[in-house]
Amino acid sequence: MGIQGGKVRVKVPGSTANLGPGFDTLGMALDLYTWIEMSTAAQTSIHLLGSGMEGIPTDKSNLIYKVAQMVFDKAGVTHPELEISMYSDIPLTRGLGSSAAAIVGALACANALIGSPLSDDTLFQMSTALEHHPDNVGASLFGGLVVAFWDGERAEYIRVEPNEQLEVLVAIPHFQLSTEKARHVLPREQSLTNAVFNVGHSSVLVAALCTGRLDMIPRAMKDALHQPYRAPLVPGLAHILAEATNHGALGVALSGAGPTMLTLVDRSSSRKAELEQFLQGTLQAEGIEATLMWLNPASHGVQVLTHFDEGCTLFENIKGDVRT
Repeated sequence: MGIQGGKVRVKVPGSTANLGPGFDTLGMALDLYTWIEMSTAAQTSIHLLGSGMEGIPTDKSNLIYKVAQMVFDKAGVTHPELEISMYSDIPLTRGLGSSAAAIVGALACANALIGSPLSDDTLFQMSTALEHHPDNVGASLFGGLVVAFWDGERAEYIRVEPNEQLEVLVAIPHFQLSTEKARHVLPREQSLTNAVFNVGHSSVLVAALCTGRLDMIPRAMKDALHQPYRAPLVPGLAHILAEATNHGALGVALSGAGPTMLTLVDRSSSRKAELEQFLQGTLQAEGIEATLMWLNPASHGVQVLTHFDEGCTLFENIKGDVRT
């Protein structure tokens, strides 16, 4: 199988993982996006557009390049030289699925470049093996709300369409928190009490999201396995977890490994300004600068873009869609 010719561009959503009790099992796509463009070339060149890309390699050690080569190897083709461009609205190492989006985008882009020989399931298995988080990659790949597990050999998922009344307010602190550091603070063993607590709450949360029982979210979106241990890494988090539902949130959680904090909000709520003031005020009292952003669940996962001007740069084609 050979190259299909031309450039390929994809648009892939970021995501939030865990949603409180669904540790490593629940993910939801959000309308923050990464765009990747890929074509074969005489010599490899990698262009990183937008802010926050400092320190990311622009040679063949780049993650997108390496993931693309995995796709080609899997499909039995060889394309060692690529021209790659990427623009991302998803802040790095903030708990909003930036690495999962990059992996899924690279897989989908490279697959489309050679005529899409690999199935969606193959891409899901490959991305999970790379990222180790089927919740994040599943959300970026399939969109919506993804309930997933990975046993170290195979990942499985079920996709749920998010309730149209759900809106998301995130508070993104102006500091990074690596997933490795956030995982290091977690105990290696947990009590049966904590395990039962999370299984129950996660199960009810999924049922509430599947049936539209938004009234159950405040009670179901609680966690005992990871947020209590990560709270010291994010000043203000413990107070926000305890009090956000008293200020207009349906539910509140640390987004992924953090430090971003996520609240689910009823779209018709009259208390949005109150919730904004609570989040901003709590973080300011801790000396934490943060950006507040209103987002929506994203129904679409990664999309191969078919209508674009090949004579224009990636940014020129997408500038009407990017967040400013």
